[in-house]
Amino acid sequence: MDFCEAVKLAQIRYIDGETLRFILEASRSCHPDEFAAVLRADGEVVKEVLLLPGTISSDESALLRLHMLPIDPTVCGTVHSHPSSSMRPSGADLILFSKFGRIHIIVSFPYDERSWKAYTHSGKEIELEVVG
Repeated sequence: MDFCEAVKLAQIRYIDGETLRFILEASRSCHPDEFAAVLRADGEVVKEVLLLPGTISSDESALLRLHMLPIDPTVCGTVHSHPSSSMRPSGADLILFSKFGRIHIIVSFPYDERSWKAYTHSGKEIELEVVG
C-alpha cells in the first residue's frame, strides 16, 4: 500500500453493525439479482446506505446511476452483492472502484456476517471492524 492510499484509508476503519445488517438483508431480498448502493461515512465509520434512483439490477450485474448522487462529501464508496458465493471483485468492479470512492464492499450468498469483504479503490482487500 502506498502512502497516499494509506492516508485515504485511515479515514474509514469501521462499519456500523446496523448498516451491515441492512446491507446483508437488502442483498438477501434482491437475490438472485444483485443489490447495489452507495455508502456514506460519519468520520471513520460507514454509517449509511444510499439507494440511488434508476439503479438497474440483474442476476449478472448492477448499474448505479452515479449522476443521481447528491453532492455529498460523506459519500465514501459503494456496496453490491454477488449472487454467487464469490466475494472477489470482477474486472468491472475494479474499474468502478478505481473511478469512484475509497471503500467498496462486496457481499455474497448466503449473505451472513461472514459473507462480505471490503476493498480499496485499487481493489486491495482491507478489514473494516464492525461496531455498534
